[in-house]
Amino acid sequence: MTRTSLVAGALIAVAGLALAGCSSADSPDGITVGGATAGTTDLTFWHGYTEADGDVLNQIVDDFNASQDAVRINVEVTPWAVIDDTLLPSLSAGNGPDIVAMPAERLPVYADRGAFADLDAFYADPANGAGSLNPGAVDMVTVDGVAYGVPSGFVPLALYYNKAIFDDAGIAEPPADWDAWVETAKALTVDENSDGTPEQYGVVLPDHATVANGLWPSLFYGNGGDIVADGAAVIDSPENAETLEFWRDAIVGDKVSPTGVDGIGADELFSSGKAAMTVGGPWMTFIAADNDIDLGIAAIPAGPVDQAASAIGISMAITAQDDPAVQAAAEQFFAYFFSEENAVAWSLGSGWPPLRTDVPADALTENATVAALTPMAEFGRPLLPGVVNTTDVLSAVDELTQRAMAGEDIATLLAAAQAKVEAALD
Repeated sequence: MTRTSLVAGALIAVAGLALAGCSSADSPDGITVGGATAGTTDLTFWHGYTEADGDVLNQIVDDFNASQDAVRINVEVTPWAVIDDTLLPSLSAGNGPDIVAMPAERLPVYADRGAFADLDAFYADPANGAGSLNPGAVDMVTVDGVAYGVPSGFVPLALYYNKAIFDDAGIAEPPADWDAWVETAKALTVDENSDGTPEQYGVVLPDHATVANGLWPSLFYGNGGDIVADGAAVIDSPENAETLEFWRDAIVGDKVSPTGVDGIGADELFSSGKAAMTVGGPWMTFIAADNDIDLGIAAIPAGPVDQAASAIGISMAITAQDDPAVQAAAEQFFAYFFSEENAVAWSLGSGWPPLRTDVPADALTENATVAALTPMAEFGRPLLPGVVNTTDVLSAVDELTQRAMAGEDIATLLAAAQAKVEAALD
């Protein structure tokens, strides 16, 4: 999955349509794998994994089909945006999928409309292997205390850095906390002609439309702040005010990062060698390789209160219907997917940390990115878990951070953001 497809899929709004029963019949145009067999429970599975990760997932499905005769899964590979556009209409027409994967921040929208089956019983059965899953990944698919899906991906944002730039400056290790982060960024910022616009920034921290919308939530978490807690807006807090002041001093005052940059712009600055550090996801490995960057990966530096990072997540859900056999068959596949063997295969193939917390480190050594990211998984927090209207909440955060970095009064901005988040939650 690419950064662009993930973020695009997360931002598409869904029309509220009434739901009817669904079946394993037609679905959007796409690539089909699998095939129906008489005498089995046939399921349709929509997902948007179109790269190497899709090949691995489709192989796991094929292996599951070959492992038994009771269930046959037919995969429809369709862009994430198309899934988001067509899922509710397809379910209303009675020809939607039985299993669907989607960016996890979209799951509450569908759960709120009654589209997904309750999976609490699946999690309660120790035979399904769900007890070994990363707790943050499970929180990601939980709405109002009920699990409506299972995770298929959960990776915290991390600090990616250019080792050559670090070596040239004589810096041996990535920063471990905020103070060291700023000092390192200052040491790596180069303004050769002293015109106030560095030719090389120590770090690039976008102030809006950030990677998977998670940079500023990560910084808020690090100082003990949040955006929504227990269903209530909490963005207007002393902790978040301190965070914004701290990073404005570094970004604007010390000029360690440009202002007015979004997440895509941040990737471009890093890939061109004009920023020594950035915050991103596993795709940074490919960006670095394409640009001959010797890449280092470290956890987002710890804040004054906590070490935490917003996590990017993908979920799988079973569409709600009055057929216990279909739900049981889908849950059988989920249990197969979460076996240790498949957890390792999926992690290595997708480039994301394993969803299970009991996978031994030596099982992951063949993929250096996975091996580096896996110890950081414990710091991951789902972005706005259970929140239905994430679009308006994240829009309020974007406006807050961009205007704060532009120099506007932080207290006033936080009060306005609080009102907008409260309205989004109503």
